[in-house]
Amino acid sequence: MAKIILTGDRPTGRLHVGHYVGSLRRRVELQNSGEFDKIFIMIADAQALTDNFDNPEKVRQNIIEVALDYLSAGLDPAKSTLFVQSQISELTELTFFYANLVTVSRLQRNPTVKSEIKMRNFETSIPVGFFTYPISQAADITAFKATVVPAGEDQLPMIEQTREIVRKFNSIYDEVLVEPDVLLPENEACMRLPGIDGKQKMSKSLGNCIYLSDTESDVKKKIMSMYTDPTHIQISDPGHLEGNCVFTYLDAFSKPEHFEEYLPEYHNLDELKEHYTRGGLGDVKIKKFLNNVIQEELAPIRARRAEFEKDIPAVYEILKKGSDAAREVAAQTLSEVKQAMKINYFDDEELIRVQSEKYQGV
Repeated sequence: MAKIILTGDRPTGRLHVGHYVGSLRRRVELQNSGEFDKIFIMIADAQALTDNFDNPEKVRQNIIEVALDYLSAGLDPAKSTLFVQSQISELTELTFFYANLVTVSRLQRNPTVKSEIKMRNFETSIPVGFFTYPISQAADITAFKATVVPAGEDQLPMIEQTREIVRKFNSIYDEVLVEPDVLLPENEACMRLPGIDGKQKMSKSLGNCIYLSDTESDVKKKIMSMYTDPTHIQISDPGHLEGNCVFTYLDAFSKPEHFEEYLPEYHNLDELKEHYTRGGLGDVKIKKFLNNVIQEELAPIRARRAEFEKDIPAVYEILKKGSDAAREVAAQTLSEVKQAMKINYFDDEELIRVQSEKYQGV
């Protein structure tokens, strides 16, 4: 069986470093590993419209932002198929068919759906499209017969729902769909990077993000304002690591070579943590080190983005070609689904022959 990846992002804003360490950086590594036969990267605009239906311009404007972030981070259209979800009408058809395989109560039990509904204050009035987006996500994954879905731990319930739909479809109709596996970030700190204000999740709506497209000065300003340990008032005070997002970011970004270059008095992050917890190490020094680490990571991304920004029509052409290629793959899967469900009436020559003989009295 071919090894295929499907993953993507909602275009509701520019991508931030949480997206980068949580999935985007890993996608680039997987793309360049040569281990996968096909890689599909989706800009999930249709899904974004489920809770931005009254503001389509927000989604429209952010298509190009996400595309630029993808390309500047290292996704290569020669190796990965970059496409726009709404341009693949086959995904809508698959969603409609899969809806019969899922109950309302099962959707209500989905932990990710429950938390997202609460976060958006949809408890009293849930848009149907938003409520059923696990089904839409299952259509996205299965349309390309993805075997692997790189995702954060918060997406595990969504992937499990897809697996349930696949099993039910295959048991009722035919072994057409592929059951995907999830690929979690290897670094635990990368699974859910907190906001710079110490909030549990980095979020565009909370304004606590470091964006991949931020300028060098913006990044530095945000890092120097980061939430640390409110009890660490004097440099001599013992510091606490739990809830200290500066150290969480260092867990996600720092490498041994960073210490050699920017903080040679320490061999590794463990030594830095040990000094901080016993006291005698100031927050400013650690923040300056983190700034050097993140600036090194973002500098080439920033430079590539500047080049892609010079030819925006070319970026749209990349998305168009990718969408055309993705549509061909999804169309083939849809054809197989319809055949398995026995609703391919006009393509089923045997059906037409039998019916013809029936009414001719043969």
